[in-house]
Amino acid sequence: MRRFVAAALAAVLGASAAQAAWPERPVQVLVPFAAGGITDVIARVVAERLQTSFKQPFVVDNEPGAAGIIAAQRLARATPDGYTLMSAPVFQITIAPFTHKVDFDPMKDFTPITILATSPFVIAVRADLPVNTLSEFIAYVKAKPGKLNYGSAGPGSFTQIVAVMFLKSAGLDMVHVPYKGIAPAFTDLLAGHIDMMAATPVETKGYVGSDKVKFLAVTGAQRSPQLPGVPTVSETLPSPATETTHGILAPAKTPPDIVNAIAGEIAAAEKSAEFRERLQRVGVEPALKTSAEFADIIATDTSRWRDVVHDLGLKVQ
Repeated sequence: MRRFVAAALAAVLGASAAQAAWPERPVQVLVPFAAGGITDVIARVVAERLQTSFKQPFVVDNEPGAAGIIAAQRLARATPDGYTLMSAPVFQITIAPFTHKVDFDPMKDFTPITILATSPFVIAVRADLPVNTLSEFIAYVKAKPGKLNYGSAGPGSFTQIVAVMFLKSAGLDMVHVPYKGIAPAFTDLLAGHIDMMAATPVETKGYVGSDKVKFLAVTGAQRSPQLPGVPTVSETLPSPATETTHGILAPAKTPPDIVNAIAGEIAAAEKSAEFRERLQRVGVEPALKTSAEFADIIATDTSRWRDVVHDLGLKVQ
């Protein structure tokens, strides 16, 4: 009996030690979009901080495709040992079940760790479009129904949904041009290959005050600190406020001590003026939520976007 108890105790202590030793090797941080966009930039800032804190590489792995669904499904199937994480906007898992055929449940297959940052979108148009205000743009598009286009990070992506919400509010008809990420879409906007897109301050930051693109309105409830001179859409027409909320997730059943360790390091980082300023410099506003609060946001957003996607008439891809 004593031998059995000793063996059982040794097994428990061994398991605890193994968990306490995390991470013992590099951690993979999935990003569901191409490099250069808001999701990728936030992921790299956070990965660098976690790498410094835990003394192991946190390797960002961009896996674009299917509006980010491929990366989300990969996370859902990953071993819940703390070595596969995903830095992504919350909509990535809450909207996907209503716009794509997916193999995951947003509330059962992931462990929410914490929220990282928030940002509105900005309605941006190509520089040579003969408009300077949102009202002028609306009038211009209404005069050319179905002849102008808008870009997005892919069919069913949040960038498409935000754009469609605006177009529906304004009664506009534009052609959708999908990309594999928001960064390549914005590159084509700068080149004049597309007419409009819903971008974020991360993409737009380097072009404020330039003659390469025009920023007509932001989609948040209030003006963005990143673009204080740009009015909200709602200042021109009734339209629901929309922001993107970015967080970090793990597969379901990831050990709580690992989740708490990551959440604790991010919480400490968000209290640091240097870290907060770094996020603001790249174009987002720092935000911090507990794992439980993050889970509540996922549940609320899942319910909200089910109705919105239905109302917009978007089809499952």
